[in-house]
Amino acid sequence: MIKCAIVDDSRLQRLAIVKLIEDHPSLDLVAQWNNAIETKNGLLDTRVDLMFLDIEMPILTGFDLLDDLENKPKIIFVTGKTKYAFKAFDYDAVDYLQKPLKKDRFCASVEKAIGLISPEASAVLEEKEEEYIFVKSNLKKRKIYLNKLKYVEALGDYVKLIMEDTDPVVVLATMKSFETQLVEGRFLRVHKSFIVNLDKIERYNSRNIEIGGDQIPVSRHKKNALNEALDS
Repeated sequence: MIKCAIVDDSRLQRLAIVKLIEDHPSLDLVAQWNNAIETKNGLLDTRVDLMFLDIEMPILTGFDLLDDLENKPKIIFVTGKTKYAFKAFDYDAVDYLQKPLKKDRFCASVEKAIGLISPEASAVLEEKEEEYIFVKSNLKKRKIYLNKLKYVEALGDYVKLIMEDTDPVVVLATMKSFETQLVEGRFLRVHKSFIVNLDKIERYNSRNIEIGGDQIPVSRHKKNALNEALDS
C-alpha cells in the first residue's frame, strides 16, 4: 500500500480527496493537514510516500512547504488554478490536478505515482489494465478492455456495452450469459437490466449509481451486495 497524505486548507476539498483515496485499492491515507506548519511537524513522525498538496494556503504556500523539506515524498499538486502548472513541475511533481477532481484523472495520476514509488505494485495495476474479453458485434469479434467498460445495459435479446472514449457496443447475448465473462469482484449486477464496473462508480445511494453522469438504478435486493462490494 502507498501511504499518502492530504495537505489542503479547505475541509471540503480534503473530504473530496479522502473519498477518492478510500476508493483506490493501492492507497492508504495516513494523515490530513490543513496548512504547511502542521505538515512539517506531522512529517517528523509519519511516513508519507505520496502527498496531495494544495498550493494556495495561508502563511506558507505549497511551494514554500516543499522548499523547507529535506526529504520530500512524491507530490501530486491539487489546486483550483492553472497558473502554477509550469512552476509545479520545477518541483518534480508527479502530476498537477485542477479542482474539482475527476475520478479518472485522479486514478491516472495515482498510477503514475505508484510506478515511481513501487514498480511491483505498478506491474499489478498494468496487468489489471490489460484484462479483456472478445465479443461478437456486427459479425466480427471485437476486443473489449475491461478497464474501459463502464457498465452493461440489457436491450431485449441484446446487451449494450457503455465504454469510455468510444461509442457503445451492442452484442447479441443475455445478461446472464454475458455476466459470466466478466471478472468477479470488478463487476456487479445491480439491477435486472444493469451490470456496473465497480471501479467506475462516482457516487451512489440506496436507489441509484452515478457513472460518468449516467444514473443507473439499484434493485432493492442488491443494495447490500453493492455496499459490501464497495466497502471491501
